[in-house]
Amino acid sequence: MHWVALAIGAALSWGLYGPAMHQGQVKLGSPFRALLCVGAAYFIIGVIVPVVALMAQGELTKGWTTDGVLGAAGAGALGAVGAIFIIYAFRAGGVPTYVMPLVFGGAPVVNVLFTMYQHPPKESPNPLLWVGFVLVAAGASLVLYFKPQA
Repeated sequence: MHWVALAIGAALSWGLYGPAMHQGQVKLGSPFRALLCVGAAYFIIGVIVPVVALMAQGELTKGWTTDGVLGAAGAGALGAVGAIFIIYAFRAGGVPTYVMPLVFGGAPVVNVLFTMYQHPPKESPNPLLWVGFVLVAAGASLVLYFKPQA
């Protein structure tokens, strides 16, 4: 169950991402200044840390495949594009209490549907999957409708 603690860490990090990004964007007065700061943080954490770790393990020059690099770089590009969409959502007047529930409510649905497309299930999905999709939409709607007023 170690993976559960790591998943909770990701949920905490990404759950705080929206409010932190919004605050940075407002205080910097520009969504592109905020995106530049996100990029710098990604560079430090996402480039320098793995380079040091791979060097320490003697694996910096081993194990690279074209498919792996393209897949991982594509994932990084999707993450960056997602950040741009969030920045523009804030710029267009959205606030974290509205934007982030839509993002994090929609992302699991997109994830499951795309994964089912990539790896078709051997059996028809349990009908409760579709109920879950409806509950995600209902839950995000409830969060948005009943959010605390600032």
